[in-house]
Amino acid sequence: MRDFIARPEHGIVWISGAGSGVGRALALKLAGEGYKVAVTARSHEKLVELQTEASGLDGSIVVLDGDVTDAEDMEHVMASIEYEHGTLAMAILNAGIYLPVHAEDLHRADFEKSFAVNLSGVVNCLLPAIRHMKAKGQGQIAIVSSVTGYGGLPMGAAYGATKAALINMAESLKFDLDKMGIRIQLVSPGFIDTPATGKSALPMTALVSPEEAARQIAAGLKSQAFEITFPGRFTTMLKLARLLPYGAYFPLVNRLTGWRERPSSAGHHPATPHPAE
Repeated sequence: MRDFIARPEHGIVWISGAGSGVGRALALKLAGEGYKVAVTARSHEKLVELQTEASGLDGSIVVLDGDVTDAEDMEHVMASIEYEHGTLAMAILNAGIYLPVHAEDLHRADFEKSFAVNLSGVVNCLLPAIRHMKAKGQGQIAIVSSVTGYGGLPMGAAYGATKAALINMAESLKFDLDKMGIRIQLVSPGFIDTPATGKSALPMTALVSPEEAARQIAAGLKSQAFEITFPGRFTTMLKLARLLPYGAYFPLVNRLTGWRERPSSAGHHPATPHPAE
């Protein structure tokens, strides 16, 4: 028996973190394929601009403001979808932030905010979405993680920890969701070419555009694959690197990033959107 694949006739697609980056590009891509897409973000203005841009497409954009860190907000979003717009066929949980962390300048707030948005934010959307899909007997969920969740990287103590947790979460939930008729997928993108990539101290390898990322994700959502990851050669290299013993892994990452030769960070780094989000 093949897993459920959401089609436009099945109902609405919900995308969190759709105000910019891949979330925005994916909303336009799916609306262009005829889907009705409910978009969530904290910026109402950005969502309205997105809705306007999609006005000539085969599908449509529905603006539903909300902050993923507020569980009650996400319950309201789900209620609006269910009672005003129809069946939720697919949820793409994409919202995320990247806060670079340096051990010589640690701040509790970087960890707390990263966990609140990237991890708890997914849970806040996941619970009402699964409850709705369970009642309908079918649905599709995609959790957006990152290749930084495969293994520790410089500056990734907060961000990478949340993405590694999402990988484990998706893998663990699959066992039960399969039995409920709810299909879950994991999205693990590499680096996306956005303004945020210019703020990273890591070398940006194998960059793809938000539009190409959206194309890859949209194709993956229609496949039977559990994980959607790209670009293939780059992400495979990172997976293989993580299989190395630590005695080889850390020297390899240091060499590839040049991190050991970099001077220590002298100050705190502000929040930036992550290139993969």
